[in-house]
Amino acid sequence: MTQKQDQHKVQELYIDVRASEVSIALLENKQLTELNKEYINTRFSVGDIYLGKVKRLMPGLNAAFVDVGYERDAFLHYLDLGPQFQSINKFLHLILSTKPKNIDFNRIKPEPEIDKNGKITDVLTVGQYILVQIAKEPISNKGPRLSSEISLAGRNLVVLPFGDKVSVSQKIKSHEEKKRLRRLIESIAPKNYGIIVRTAAESKMVAELDKELSGLTKKWETITEKLKGAKPPILVLGELDRTAAMLRDILSSSFNQIVVNNKETFDDVKLYITEIAPEKADIVKLYNGKTPLFDHYGIQRQIKTLFGKTVPFKNGAYLIIEHTEAAHVIDVNSGNRSNSEQNQENNALEINLLAAEEIARQLKLRDMGGIIVIDFIDLHDVVNKKKVYQKMIDSMQGERAKYHVTPLSRFCLMEITRQRVRPEIHVKTSERCPTCNGSGKISASINLVDEIENNMKFLLKKYTVKKLIIKTHPFVEAYINKGFLSVRKKWQKQFRQRIVVYPMMEYSYMEYHFFNESDEEIIF
Repeated sequence: MTQKQDQHKVQELYIDVRASEVSIALLENKQLTELNKEYINTRFSVGDIYLGKVKRLMPGLNAAFVDVGYERDAFLHYLDLGPQFQSINKFLHLILSTKPKNIDFNRIKPEPEIDKNGKITDVLTVGQYILVQIAKEPISNKGPRLSSEISLAGRNLVVLPFGDKVSVSQKIKSHEEKKRLRRLIESIAPKNYGIIVRTAAESKMVAELDKELSGLTKKWETITEKLKGAKPPILVLGELDRTAAMLRDILSSSFNQIVVNNKETFDDVKLYITEIAPEKADIVKLYNGKTPLFDHYGIQRQIKTLFGKTVPFKNGAYLIIEHTEAAHVIDVNSGNRSNSEQNQENNALEINLLAAEEIARQLKLRDMGGIIVIDFIDLHDVVNKKKVYQKMIDSMQGERAKYHVTPLSRFCLMEITRQRVRPEIHVKTSERCPTCNGSGKISASINLVDEIENNMKFLLKKYTVKKLIIKTHPFVEAYINKGFLSVRKKWQKQFRQRIVVYPMMEYSYMEYHFFNESDEEIIF
């Protein structure tokens, strides 16, 4: 991303840490553009490196299934072995040999590259130990997808063991800067390492790049130590957690705020930012408010709006997004949006241009992958169709996943293929019926407060808590907290217990839950 682009884009990151998961929201100019959910102790993340064992060879697919400890065997295609597979395999064999001594990686003589048109049976055998990296996380009923072309990513550089080339990001436009970076990296690159220079390295000095390169090569050396005497399947090097990986990949001069609601995570993020971009350390802030983080900053409202089947955008127009096993289908609708001063063609063009911008955001936000078919409002002018196509191309700029966009067809259909390496984000946006709570039986809402009180009475007899937290719908919370002599204060006096009530926008009208002082839900 160039500095000129950064000036027009203000980015904020919000990290909501809960007992079982961490939610990460990226906002650009106050609009939600990315949402990631990372479950605590999640394994098989993209970038993780495992020592695996070949379980089956599939000559017909030119692939192998590898045991890396997941419930289903992981998939490794011949083309994902990488040109330096024999060198990596030789290195692994040396480490795993009996009573291994310290191996000088720089002195290992690389093996010849494998044949691009070779067969899986030429290089792998059943039962063979193999070093692999997660290229695609388990999705649906499929195991992880693997690669044996190991890479270690930093903020400015990517290191490839046994690589022999220095490559510079094509996103760096200046030819002089590319030459400078290439000469610089070639002068400090250790033997037996290939290096990719990332876009973030633009204008960086040799000291900073040398420090990062040294850190990445040391990370590779830790693999050597962990592999000694190891038996598959075993994780030998874990990738950064989702928060740190996102910061590493997208942190730029346009970031002006990172807000975290957990002290331990706050300290980790602050330390990580200090290491990769010390000038940005002050943008990390700890949130201690009573209202949930996403509610306080209006993120929960955006999530509810943007993840439904119907997604509204400007002036009454909306998208219908359908998900199927084979593809995603997006239908553009004008709704009640029309400008009587314009003809139908111009109206359709205007809506389609706005829709293209919103669709690009939705693809990244939901991390939709595979085939996406978009049904735009009919256009007859070829020039207008080209404008919509170009708008989609422009809106997809900055997309980190690999993608391909086709021009509009005769019937105004567009196809997009987009790579997905993690499971698609699904958020429940519908709510249970506020009257029957999903049971089909009507219960009087006037009894809700009495129901909360009765359950609270039972709970406090069974459990001892320093502070009882009640989370409920904002309307119910407002009623309980209303006034000097509120219902909440009455309860505190009655039960001789500190009680707080928080509003939760994601709760249905009749929903409520109890939590202790550590924000752990009390089940009774």
